[in-house]
Amino acid sequence: MMESKPNQTINKTTGLPRKRFYRARAHSNPLSDSHFPVPLSPSHVDYSLHYPQLVPSADQTDSSKKIQFADIGCGFGGLLISLSTLFPETLMIGMELRDKVTEYVKERILGLRVANPGRYQNISVVRTNSMKYIPNYFEKGQLTKMFFLFPDPHFKEKNHRRRVISPHLLDEYAYVLEVGGIIYTITDVEELGDWMKSCLENHPMFEALSEEELEDDHVVKLLSTATEEGQKVARNEGQTFQAVYRQIVPAS
Repeated sequence: MMESKPNQTINKTTGLPRKRFYRARAHSNPLSDSHFPVPLSPSHVDYSLHYPQLVPSADQTDSSKKIQFADIGCGFGGLLISLSTLFPETLMIGMELRDKVTEYVKERILGLRVANPGRYQNISVVRTNSMKYIPNYFEKGQLTKMFFLFPDPHFKEKNHRRRVISPHLLDEYAYVLEVGGIIYTITDVEELGDWMKSCLENHPMFEALSEEELEDDHVVKLLSTATEEGQKVARNEGQTFQAVYRQIVPAS
């Protein structure tokens, strides 16, 4: 009888996936066609697959228990993991287009759940294209926070339509955010930072948080420290550019 080979993708000591087996391109083309399942509507999202301890079965879904945080382009899941312990009662999900990276985050969350019983049950990840399918996952006014951390800058002007923050996409984000819900953005590319800030500033349904509000918001401190990209910028002593805006009712 042949002995089963140990799973080399999992660290024997920590039980967590080894990142080097899940490396992928830094970014993907969001306008290309990818093949993955997409729910027909938010009511078709099976919460029991994402949060089995909190929502045991699809037939017992608690209508009051909804995803409230969405990390768009979540990368390797660092922000989700930090937010999980900061907001243990809040359901949150990472949305990632790259298949290998999504698989890494899934394995990372499963490993953390095994190593820390009762914890990290409120986070999950899904492979999807958030520029196309946000309304398929979230109802109107469902989210309280959305995160866009170190998105692809798409430097060429002809590719600006691929940017994840744009005037027409902000219409969709405003739809799924509750009034008072917050969009957090950060980049180490000054031109992209100016672009995202300009898009938000000129949109009638968003207003910037004040300096005092930014100081009091514990989440803001995580934007530059929780992700692999943010840590890389910090190691290189690079500069970052944030834009944090609240969804509002537009003036009539």
